[in-house]
Amino acid sequence: MSRIILSLVLLFSFQLHVAADEGMWLPMLLKQLNEKDMKKMGMKMSAEDIYSVNKSSMKDGIVQFGGGCTGEIVSAEGLMITNHHCGSEQIRVHSSLENDYLKDGFWAMNHSQELPNPGLTATFIIRMEDVTTKITEGLEKMEEAEREALVTKRSLEIVKEATAGTHYDGIVKAMYNGNEYYLFITEVFKDIRLVGAPPMSMGNFGEDTDNWSWPRHTSDFSIFRIYAGKDNKPAEYATENIPFVPRHYFPVSLKEIKENDFTMVYGFPGRTNEYLSSFAVEQTVNINNPLKISLRGKKLDAYKKYMNSDREIYIKYAKKYSGVSNYHKKWSGETKGLKKADAISKKIEFEKLFQSRVEASPHFLPYKNILTDLKN
Repeated sequence: MSRIILSLVLLFSFQLHVAADEGMWLPMLLKQLNEKDMKKMGMKMSAEDIYSVNKSSMKDGIVQFGGGCTGEIVSAEGLMITNHHCGSEQIRVHSSLENDYLKDGFWAMNHSQELPNPGLTATFIIRMEDVTTKITEGLEKMEEAEREALVTKRSLEIVKEATAGTHYDGIVKAMYNGNEYYLFITEVFKDIRLVGAPPMSMGNFGEDTDNWSWPRHTSDFSIFRIYAGKDNKPAEYATENIPFVPRHYFPVSLKEIKENDFTMVYGFPGRTNEYLSSFAVEQTVNINNPLKISLRGKKLDAYKKYMNSDREIYIKYAKKYSGVSNYHKKWSGETKGLKKADAISKKIEFEKLFQSRVEASPHFLPYKNILTDLKN
Protein backbone atom coordinates (compact mmCIF):
# COMPACT_ATOMS: atom_id res chain seq x y z
CA MET A 1 0.00 0.00 0.00
CA SER A 2 1.00 3.63 -0.29
CA ARG A 3 2.58 5.38 2.68
CA ILE A 4 0.45 4.91 5.76
CA ILE A 5 -0.56 7.92 7.81
CA LEU A 6 -1.54 7.64 11.43
CA SER A 7 -5.28 8.06 11.05
CA LEU A 8 -7.80 5.73 12.55
CA VAL A 9 -10.58 5.54 10.00
CA LEU A 10 -13.42 3.33 8.96
CA LEU A 11 -13.67 1.89 5.49
CA PHE A 12 -17.24 0.89 4.78
CA SER A 13 -18.71 -1.23 2.06
CA PHE A 14 -22.44 -1.70 2.33
CA GLN A 15 -24.48 -4.13 0.26
CA LEU A 16 -28.21 -3.60 0.66
CA HIS A 17 -30.34 -5.05 -2.13
CA VAL A 18 -28.64 -3.55 -5.20
CA ALA A 19 -27.47 -0.33 -3.54
CA ALA A 20 -23.92 0.21 -2.37
CA ASP A 21 -22.05 2.96 -0.58
CA GLU A 22 -18.50 3.34 0.63
CA GLY A 23 -16.13 5.83 2.17
CA MET A 24 -13.34 6.51 4.62
CA TRP A 25 -14.79 8.08 7.76
CA LEU A 26 -13.31 9.33 11.03
CA PRO A 27 -14.69 7.30 13.98
CA MET A 28 -15.07 10.36 16.24
CA LEU A 29 -17.53 11.87 13.74
CA LEU A 30 -19.70 8.78 13.20
CA LYS A 31 -22.36 9.78 15.74
CA GLN A 32 -23.14 13.10 14.10
CA LEU A 33 -22.47 12.26 10.45
CA ASN A 34 -22.91 8.56 9.65
CA GLU A 35 -24.72 6.54 12.33
CA LYS A 36 -28.23 7.08 10.98
CA ASP A 37 -27.33 5.89 7.47
CA MET A 38 -25.27 2.99 8.85
CA LYS A 39 -28.26 1.72 10.82
CA LYS A 40 -30.47 1.94 7.73
CA MET A 41 -27.95 -0.27 5.97
CA GLY A 42 -28.10 -2.97 8.62
CA MET A 43 -25.71 -1.96 11.40
CA LYS A 44 -27.02 -3.25 14.74
CA MET A 45 -24.58 -1.53 17.09
CA SER A 46 -24.24 2.16 17.92
CA ALA A 47 -21.57 4.66 16.93
CA GLU A 48 -20.43 4.67 20.56
CA ASP A 49 -19.87 0.91 20.37
CA ILE A 50 -17.36 1.69 17.61
CA TYR A 51 -15.69 4.79 19.07
CA SER A 52 -15.99 6.00 22.65
CA VAL A 53 -13.68 7.80 25.05
CA ASN A 54 -15.91 7.03 28.05
CA LYS A 55 -16.21 3.26 27.79
CA SER A 56 -14.65 0.25 26.10
CA SER A 57 -15.32 0.30 22.36
CA MET A 58 -14.09 -1.27 19.14
CA LYS A 59 -11.30 1.32 18.80
CA ASP A 60 -9.68 -0.25 21.87
CA GLY A 61 -9.26 -3.55 20.02
CA ILE A 62 -7.57 -2.05 16.94
CA VAL A 63 -3.85 -1.29 16.71
CA GLN A 64 -1.53 0.26 14.22
CA PHE A 65 1.01 -2.53 13.88
CA GLY A 66 4.61 -1.60 13.16
CA GLY A 67 5.02 1.13 10.59
CA GLY A 68 1.55 1.10 9.14
CA CYS A 69 -0.42 -2.14 9.20
CA THR A 70 -3.62 -2.82 11.10
CA GLY A 71 -3.95 -5.47 13.79
CA GLU A 72 -6.93 -6.71 15.80
CA ILE A 73 -6.88 -7.97 19.38
CA VAL A 74 -8.67 -11.33 19.55
CA SER A 75 -8.19 -12.46 23.15
CA ALA A 76 -8.12 -11.20 26.73
CA GLU A 77 -4.38 -11.95 26.78
CA GLY A 78 -3.27 -9.51 24.11
CA LEU A 79 -3.30 -11.94 21.17
CA MET A 80 -3.24 -9.96 17.94
CA ILE A 81 -3.85 -10.99 14.34
CA THR A 82 -2.60 -9.09 11.29
CA ASN A 83 -1.82 -9.82 7.64
CA HIS A 84 0.92 -12.27 6.73
CA HIS A 85 2.92 -9.65 4.85
CA CYS A 86 2.66 -7.32 7.86
CA GLY A 87 4.49 -9.88 9.98
CA SER A 88 6.76 -11.23 7.27
CA GLU A 89 9.77 -9.14 8.26
CA GLN A 90 9.66 -10.52 11.81
CA ILE A 91 9.23 -14.05 10.45
CA ARG A 92 12.20 -13.47 8.14
CA VAL A 93 14.42 -12.05 10.91
CA HIS A 94 13.86 -15.17 13.03
CA SER A 95 14.48 -17.49 10.06
CA SER A 96 17.70 -19.26 9.14
CA LEU A 97 18.70 -22.23 7.02
CA GLU A 98 18.27 -24.38 10.13
CA ASN A 99 14.92 -22.85 11.18
CA ASP A 100 13.31 -21.64 7.97
CA TYR A 101 10.07 -20.18 9.33
CA LEU A 102 9.31 -18.51 5.99
CA LYS A 103 9.20 -21.92 4.36
CA ASP A 104 7.83 -24.04 7.22
CA GLY A 105 5.81 -21.57 9.29
CA PHE A 106 6.16 -20.98 13.02
CA TRP A 107 3.95 -21.85 15.99
CA ALA A 108 4.73 -21.12 19.64
CA MET A 109 3.23 -23.82 21.85
CA ASN A 110 3.38 -21.67 25.01
CA HIS A 111 4.26 -18.13 26.10
CA SER A 112 7.92 -18.98 26.63
CA GLN A 113 8.31 -19.96 22.95
CA GLU A 114 6.96 -16.64 21.64
CA LEU A 115 9.72 -14.68 19.92
CA PRO A 116 10.61 -11.03 20.81
CA ASN A 117 10.96 -8.38 18.11
CA PRO A 118 13.07 -5.36 19.12
CA GLY A 119 11.78 -2.13 17.60
CA LEU A 120 8.34 -3.50 16.74
CA THR A 121 5.40 -1.54 18.19
CA ALA A 122 1.63 -1.74 18.51
CA THR A 123 -0.18 1.59 18.84
CA PHE A 124 -3.67 2.12 20.25
CA ILE A 125 -5.69 5.30 19.75
CA ILE A 126 -6.90 6.55 23.13
CA ARG A 127 -8.84 9.49 21.77
CA MET A 128 -9.08 11.95 18.87
CA GLU A 129 -9.70 15.70 18.90
CA ASP A 130 -10.34 18.26 16.17
CA VAL A 131 -7.65 20.94 16.60
CA THR A 132 -8.15 22.68 13.24
CA THR A 133 -8.91 26.10 14.75
CA LYS A 134 -5.85 25.98 17.02
CA ILE A 135 -3.58 25.04 14.11
CA THR A 136 -4.91 27.20 11.27
CA GLU A 137 -5.60 30.54 12.97
CA GLY A 138 -3.82 33.29 11.01
CA LEU A 139 -2.24 30.97 8.42
CA GLU A 140 -4.17 32.21 5.36
CA LYS A 141 -1.70 34.81 4.04
CA MET A 142 1.56 33.17 5.07
CA GLU A 143 4.19 31.85 2.68
CA GLU A 144 4.37 28.05 2.54
CA ALA A 145 7.63 27.67 4.52
CA GLU A 146 6.43 30.02 7.26
CA ARG A 147 3.09 28.24 7.39
CA GLU A 148 4.71 24.79 7.68
CA ALA A 149 7.00 25.97 10.49
CA LEU A 150 4.10 27.42 12.48
CA VAL A 151 1.94 24.31 11.95
CA THR A 152 4.80 22.16 13.29
CA LYS A 153 5.34 24.46 16.28
CA ARG A 154 1.67 24.55 17.20
CA SER A 155 1.32 20.78 16.74
CA LEU A 156 4.16 20.09 19.17
CA GLU A 157 2.67 22.49 21.72
CA ILE A 158 -0.76 20.84 21.47
CA VAL A 159 0.73 17.36 21.90
CA LYS A 160 2.88 18.45 24.86
CA GLU A 161 -0.11 19.96 26.66
CA ALA A 162 -2.40 17.00 25.91
CA THR A 163 0.03 14.31 27.11
CA ALA A 164 1.50 16.12 30.15
CA GLY A 165 1.53 13.89 33.21
CA THR A 166 0.55 10.74 31.29
CA HIS A 167 2.38 7.81 29.72
CA TYR A 168 0.63 8.51 26.42
CA ASP A 169 2.14 9.77 23.18
CA GLY A 170 0.46 12.10 20.71
CA ILE A 171 0.59 13.35 17.16
CA VAL A 172 -1.28 15.95 15.11
CA LYS A 173 -2.12 14.87 11.57
CA ALA A 174 -3.43 16.89 8.63
CA MET A 175 -6.58 15.72 6.87
CA TYR A 176 -7.99 16.86 3.53
CA ASN A 177 -4.61 18.25 2.44
CA GLY A 178 -4.28 20.53 5.44
CA ASN A 179 -7.84 21.84 5.58
CA GLU A 180 -8.43 20.03 8.88
CA TYR A 181 -6.11 18.88 11.68
CA TYR A 182 -6.71 16.16 14.28
CA LEU A 183 -4.89 15.31 17.48
CA PHE A 184 -4.40 11.59 18.17
CA ILE A 185 -3.55 10.55 21.73
CA THR A 186 -1.85 7.16 21.53
CA GLU A 187 -0.58 4.34 23.73
CA VAL A 188 2.46 2.62 22.21
CA PHE A 189 3.43 -0.90 23.30
CA LYS A 190 7.01 -2.00 22.63
CA ASP A 191 7.13 -5.66 23.64
CA ILE A 192 5.50 -7.51 20.75
CA ARG A 193 6.20 -11.23 20.30
CA LEU A 194 5.66 -13.53 17.33
CA VAL A 195 3.21 -16.32 18.15
CA GLY A 196 2.42 -17.99 14.85
CA ALA A 197 2.41 -17.83 11.08
CA PRO A 198 1.62 -20.26 8.26
CA PRO A 199 4.28 -21.18 5.69
CA MET A 200 4.81 -18.44 3.10
CA SER A 201 3.42 -20.79 0.44
CA MET A 202 0.08 -20.46 2.26
CA GLY A 203 0.39 -16.94 3.71
CA ASN A 204 1.31 -15.54 0.29
CA PHE A 205 -0.49 -18.12 -1.84
CA GLY A 206 -1.02 -16.85 -5.37
CA GLU A 207 1.72 -14.25 -4.90
CA ASP A 208 1.48 -11.38 -7.41
CA THR A 209 -1.25 -13.08 -9.43
CA ASP A 210 -3.70 -12.86 -6.51
CA ASN A 211 -2.30 -9.78 -4.71
CA TRP A 212 -4.64 -6.76 -4.74
CA SER A 213 -7.28 -9.04 -6.27
CA TRP A 214 -10.64 -10.38 -5.13
CA PRO A 215 -11.37 -13.10 -4.32
CA ARG A 216 -8.01 -14.11 -2.94
CA HIS A 217 -7.58 -17.64 -1.65
CA THR A 218 -4.78 -17.31 0.87
CA SER A 219 -4.02 -17.84 4.55
CA ASP A 220 -3.13 -14.15 4.82
CA PHE A 221 -2.44 -13.83 8.53
CA SER A 222 0.26 -13.81 11.17
CA ILE A 223 -0.23 -13.79 14.94
CA PHE A 224 1.54 -11.76 17.63
CA ARG A 225 1.02 -11.03 21.31
CA ILE A 226 1.34 -7.69 23.06
CA TYR A 227 3.16 -7.75 26.39
CA ALA A 228 3.06 -5.11 29.13
CA GLY A 229 4.60 -4.39 32.50
CA LYS A 230 3.00 -5.62 35.72
CA ASP A 231 0.83 -2.45 35.70
CA ASN A 232 -0.54 -3.35 32.23
CA LYS A 233 1.19 -0.29 30.75
CA PRO A 234 3.74 -0.22 27.91
CA ALA A 235 7.22 -1.47 28.84
CA GLU A 236 10.43 -2.32 27.05
CA TYR A 237 10.98 -6.04 26.44
CA ALA A 238 11.64 -8.00 29.63
CA THR A 239 11.17 -11.66 30.46
CA GLU A 240 9.00 -10.70 33.46
CA ASN A 241 6.51 -8.78 31.30
CA ILE A 242 3.02 -10.28 31.13
CA PRO A 243 0.42 -10.54 28.33
CA PHE A 244 -1.43 -7.26 27.92
CA VAL A 245 -5.06 -7.18 29.09
CA PRO A 246 -6.95 -5.14 26.48
CA ARG A 247 -9.85 -2.78 27.09
CA HIS A 248 -11.66 -4.53 24.23
CA TYR A 249 -11.07 -7.56 22.06
CA PHE A 250 -12.91 -9.15 19.15
CA PRO A 251 -14.42 -12.60 19.69
CA VAL A 252 -13.84 -14.81 16.66
CA SER A 253 -17.13 -15.83 15.05
CA LEU A 254 -17.61 -19.06 13.13
CA LYS A 255 -21.02 -18.00 11.82
CA GLU A 256 -21.43 -17.78 8.08
CA ILE A 257 -21.76 -14.36 6.50
CA LYS A 258 -24.96 -13.91 4.51
CA GLU A 259 -25.98 -11.96 1.45
CA ASN A 260 -26.64 -8.28 2.31
CA ASP A 261 -24.86 -8.44 5.69
CA PHE A 262 -23.57 -5.06 6.86
CA THR A 263 -19.80 -4.95 6.37
CA MET A 264 -17.28 -2.64 8.00
CA VAL A 265 -13.51 -2.51 8.11
CA TYR A 266 -11.87 -0.57 10.95
CA GLY A 267 -8.20 0.28 10.77
CA PHE A 268 -5.29 2.24 9.38
CA PRO A 269 -5.56 2.54 5.59
CA GLY A 270 -3.39 4.33 3.08
CA ARG A 271 -4.20 7.77 1.81
CA THR A 272 -7.08 8.37 -0.53
CA ASN A 273 -6.86 10.83 -3.42
CA GLU A 274 -10.50 10.88 -4.47
CA TYR A 275 -10.45 14.60 -5.24
CA LEU A 276 -7.49 14.73 -7.62
CA SER A 277 -7.94 16.83 -10.75
CA SER A 278 -8.20 15.27 -14.20
CA PHE A 279 -4.70 16.61 -14.90
CA ALA A 280 -3.28 14.75 -11.91
CA VAL A 281 -5.09 11.54 -12.82
CA GLU A 282 -3.82 11.79 -16.40
CA GLN A 283 -0.27 12.28 -15.11
CA THR A 284 -0.68 9.25 -12.83
CA VAL A 285 -1.92 7.02 -15.66
CA ASN A 286 0.41 8.12 -18.44
CA ILE A 287 3.62 9.24 -16.72
CA ASN A 288 4.04 8.42 -13.03
CA ASN A 289 2.74 4.86 -12.85
CA PRO A 290 4.44 3.56 -16.04
CA LEU A 291 7.79 4.81 -14.73
CA LYS A 292 7.27 3.36 -11.26
CA ILE A 293 6.11 0.01 -12.67
CA SER A 294 9.06 -0.22 -15.07
CA LEU A 295 11.68 0.60 -12.45
CA ARG A 296 10.29 -1.89 -9.96
CA GLY A 297 10.05 -4.57 -12.63
CA LYS A 298 13.78 -4.25 -13.22
CA LYS A 299 14.42 -4.36 -9.49
CA LEU A 300 12.33 -7.51 -9.07
CA ASP A 301 14.18 -9.24 -11.92
CA ALA A 302 17.50 -8.51 -10.22
CA TYR A 303 16.29 -9.77 -6.84
CA LYS A 304 14.73 -12.92 -8.28
CA LYS A 305 17.88 -13.93 -10.18
CA TYR A 306 19.89 -14.25 -6.96
CA MET A 307 17.08 -15.30 -4.62
CA ASN A 308 16.29 -18.32 -6.78
CA SER A 309 19.92 -19.44 -6.72
CA ASP A 310 20.53 -19.43 -2.96
CA ARG A 311 18.10 -20.07 -0.08
CA GLU A 312 20.08 -17.92 2.35
CA ILE A 313 19.89 -14.99 -0.06
CA TYR A 314 16.18 -15.71 -0.49
CA ILE A 315 15.61 -15.40 3.27
CA LYS A 316 17.60 -12.16 3.47
CA TYR A 317 15.75 -10.50 0.59
CA ALA A 318 12.24 -11.96 1.00
CA LYS A 319 10.79 -8.85 2.67
CA LYS A 320 12.49 -6.45 0.23
CA TYR A 321 11.16 -8.44 -2.72
CA SER A 322 7.68 -8.58 -1.21
CA GLY A 323 7.59 -4.81 -0.63
CA VAL A 324 8.69 -3.93 -4.16
CA SER A 325 6.37 -6.53 -5.63
CA ASN A 326 3.43 -5.17 -3.64
CA TYR A 327 3.82 -1.68 -5.10
CA HIS A 328 4.50 -3.05 -8.59
CA LYS A 329 1.18 -4.90 -8.56
CA LYS A 330 -0.67 -2.02 -6.89
CA TRP A 331 0.31 0.56 -9.49
CA SER A 332 -0.28 -1.88 -12.34
CA GLY A 333 -3.79 -2.53 -11.05
CA GLU A 334 -4.42 1.14 -10.33
CA THR A 335 -3.56 2.06 -13.93
CA LYS A 336 -5.72 -0.73 -15.31
CA GLY A 337 -8.63 0.27 -13.07
CA LEU A 338 -8.45 3.97 -13.94
CA LYS A 339 -8.45 3.15 -17.66
CA LYS A 340 -11.29 0.64 -17.33
CA ALA A 341 -13.38 3.17 -15.40
CA ASP A 342 -12.59 5.91 -17.94
CA ALA A 343 -11.65 8.02 -14.93
CA ILE A 344 -9.97 10.87 -16.82
CA SER A 345 -13.02 11.55 -19.01
CA LYS A 346 -15.32 11.45 -15.99
CA LYS A 347 -13.08 13.90 -14.13
CA ILE A 348 -13.10 16.24 -17.14
CA GLU A 349 -16.90 16.20 -17.28
CA PHE A 350 -17.10 16.92 -13.56
CA GLU A 351 -14.68 19.84 -13.94
CA LYS A 352 -16.74 21.30 -16.79
CA LEU A 353 -19.77 21.27 -14.50
CA PHE A 354 -17.72 22.81 -11.68
CA GLN A 355 -16.44 25.58 -13.97
CA SER A 356 -19.93 26.43 -15.24
CA ARG A 357 -21.22 26.76 -11.68
CA VAL A 358 -18.27 28.91 -10.63
CA GLU A 359 -18.79 31.29 -13.55
CA ALA A 360 -22.53 31.49 -12.86
CA SER A 361 -22.13 32.75 -9.29
CA PRO A 362 -20.30 35.93 -8.17
CA HIS A 363 -19.76 34.25 -4.81
CA PHE A 364 -17.41 31.69 -6.41
CA LEU A 365 -15.48 34.05 -8.73
CA PRO A 366 -12.26 33.75 -6.65
CA TYR A 367 -12.13 30.13 -7.91
CA LYS A 368 -12.59 31.02 -11.58
CA ASN A 369 -8.98 30.17 -12.52
CA ILE A 370 -8.37 27.33 -10.09
CA LEU A 371 -8.49 24.56 -12.71
CA THR A 372 -6.12 26.44 -15.01
CA ASP A 373 -3.76 27.03 -12.09
CA LEU A 374 -3.89 23.35 -11.15
CA LYS A 375 -3.16 22.32 -14.74
CA ASN A 376 -0.18 24.68 -14.91
